[in-house]
Amino acid sequence: MDFSLTDDQQLLRDTATKLMERECPASLVRAHIDDPSAYEALWRHLGDFTGLGAGPATDLCLFLEQTGYAAAPGPFLSTALFTSLTGGDGETTGTVAFLDDPMNPFVLEADRVEKIALIGTGPNVAIVDAAALQDRVRNVTTIDFSRRSFQLDANDLDVPFEPIDTERFEAWRDRAHASIAAEMTGTARHIFDMSLAYAKERNQFDRPIGSFQAIQHKLADMSLALQRATAAVQYAAMTCDAESGDRPLACHSAKAAAGEAARRILKDGAQIHGGIGYTWEHDLHLYLRRATADEDLLGTTSWHLDRIAGLLFAA
Repeated sequence: MDFSLTDDQQLLRDTATKLMERECPASLVRAHIDDPSAYEALWRHLGDFTGLGAGPATDLCLFLEQTGYAAAPGPFLSTALFTSLTGGDGETTGTVAFLDDPMNPFVLEADRVEKIALIGTGPNVAIVDAAALQDRVRNVTTIDFSRRSFQLDANDLDVPFEPIDTERFEAWRDRAHASIAAEMTGTARHIFDMSLAYAKERNQFDRPIGSFQAIQHKLADMSLALQRATAAVQYAAMTCDAESGDRPLACHSAKAAAGEAARRILKDGAQIHGGIGYTWEHDLHLYLRRATADEDLLGTTSWHLDRIAGLLFAA
């Protein structure tokens, strides 16, 4: 299998990288903590790329890895998931709400989008104006300051639901798992890069701490976990585009691998940074928070490992 990028994909990744470096520094993520409207300047640029939600999963995951690297605030991920579910063109901002699903209790960015796709048992779906549900959503403070989450009161909710083909819904959900895994891998990569740079510049006993074997072992394990997760995400995206029979297993594996990598990297990254990494003033916690929150989004690592086991035993 060829994992090399096409010229267009390389251009897309380079464009996303430069865009995030220019428009989404850590200072913007930090500003978003106190002023949620801080995302608006960035969104004027990210809004041009929401159509990726309707395109190949490989392209979307390449872009999401870069938004994850920057912990970009705003409804890009939620709109991408909404667009791929509804078959839209990305012109309408949206988010997805799972009703009666304890694994997915939160609605992302419910106050920043135009539409909300309500997913019920069946499965069935209803597309409603977000403005009509604002009195039913309540902002929930989570560990991740870069993303807004809400709880939706669905009691006595009278909206017309339409059935959605089960196979189509499962394909969308697999794609969603791969998408979140891509974003998480990008965030984990940022933590790794910060840790590697710090290990080179921080001196103890007149030597960079990166010269100590214990630190080298941590960095090597972090790098291996990151590369494994990156490869799993790329393969999962390819199975989505190819409508491969391996898709469910590949997408669960990608989310699990990304979760395991993020968990290892955020733990070891914080330890490599030492006391400075635990302070509010240091930017490390901005990315630790995003990685931690994403690990729970659309199923924890343990949940995805259980799904992998079920698929393997069924086979």
